[in-house]
Amino acid sequence: MEADLLIHARWIVPVEPAGRLLEHHALAVTDGRILALLPSDEARGQIEAAQVVELPRHLLLPGLVNAHTHTPMSLFRGLADDLPLMAWLQQHIWPAEQEWVSADFVAAGSRLALAEMIRGGTTCFNDMYFFPEVTAEVARAAGMRAVVGMILIDFPSAWAGDSNDYLERGLALHDRLKGDPLVKVIFSPHAPYSLSNGPLKRVRTLAAELELPVHMHVHETADEVRQGLEQYGKRPLTRLDDLGLLAPDLVAVHMTQLTDEEIGKLAETGVKVVHCPQSNLKLASGFCPVQRLLEAGVTVALGTDGAASNNDLDMLAEMQTAALLAKGVAGDPAALPAHQALEMATLGGARALGLEDETGSLLPGKQADMIAVELETLETRPLYDPVSQLVYAAGREQVTHSWVAGRPLMAGRKLLTLDEATILEEARTWQARIQ
Repeated sequence: MEADLLIHARWIVPVEPAGRLLEHHALAVTDGRILALLPSDEARGQIEAAQVVELPRHLLLPGLVNAHTHTPMSLFRGLADDLPLMAWLQQHIWPAEQEWVSADFVAAGSRLALAEMIRGGTTCFNDMYFFPEVTAEVARAAGMRAVVGMILIDFPSAWAGDSNDYLERGLALHDRLKGDPLVKVIFSPHAPYSLSNGPLKRVRTLAAELELPVHMHVHETADEVRQGLEQYGKRPLTRLDDLGLLAPDLVAVHMTQLTDEEIGKLAETGVKVVHCPQSNLKLASGFCPVQRLLEAGVTVALGTDGAASNNDLDMLAEMQTAALLAKGVAGDPAALPAHQALEMATLGGARALGLEDETGSLLPGKQADMIAVELETLETRPLYDPVSQLVYAAGREQVTHSWVAGRPLMAGRKLLTLDEATILEEARTWQARIQ
């Protein structure tokens, strides 16, 4: 066989089938897709490759999927900390957005975020923010897989004037990017508390017609649930159900306030959940009942949220936090074991975004979205279980290589498609303006 790329790794964890770990194996790539996964000894005799990469100290795994973030908000990192969600939003973030958000702001913030995500092992991200067309172009230029949201909110912004304007601009972007190999567009209504019934009904209709997911903050805080009860006489999830939005295409983010009945409803309707443990902890928003959701059969993915509320885009740290927090919340040390946490950060995210046929695991035929993590370090030795070490001990600085569709985005910790010096200078310039 002939291949464009052949990678020999000390360990490979394909994620599918669950729990599988391969030692001294190789992965071959042709035309951006995985051609074969086989023992290295066999690969050396059977495959002629244009490029061969030797990773004798590394674990090769699917690229991490950040299933919820706000990339341009990296420029607000550290702007307002140690505050509850609504005070953080209403007194700091929303005023800053009104003053500073523009196409240039989104471009610079997105480049900063993408550089951080690539260096941390993320190869695919799901974004919700204004000027999504700008984030889409930054992602395409960087060679990163992205899902950008058609943001929808009841009040005007620098990007759109009203709900009709938001939807028209979003649908135009969807039409423009239809068939793009790297960037997909989905609906991103902000939250139940920031949207009235009319726009949400229209999203339900359009999502069904276009067969697109709906990505939305839901049940993030107890205050949100209280507001829903006061304004509509029902909990936000019940309201969304009444509007027809509880369906397999809904990607509900945060979900820290859930009853047993609501968990059953999520399982029954096929709603996907994105867990953002570090952001929820920092804002004291509550605890997503991850173990109960998984036991009910709900797909759970992982996201970082934005760097303004996290304050980083580190999916390895998010995996560790999710695994530890799940044990504490469930009162069970066996809750969310390492392999399952890794699945949430890869295949779970792909499933939530409707990309499981393309990415999230290392199977022949799938896109070659991969990262390599060096485990021959002081911090991850001795090494009895590579996946446990990845989840509980490894840091993002140990991610050395990244590929999307077989294209290298980072090698030896050096970014190949983004200019680090330029991005740092842009960040300094924006800090000076905002400060």
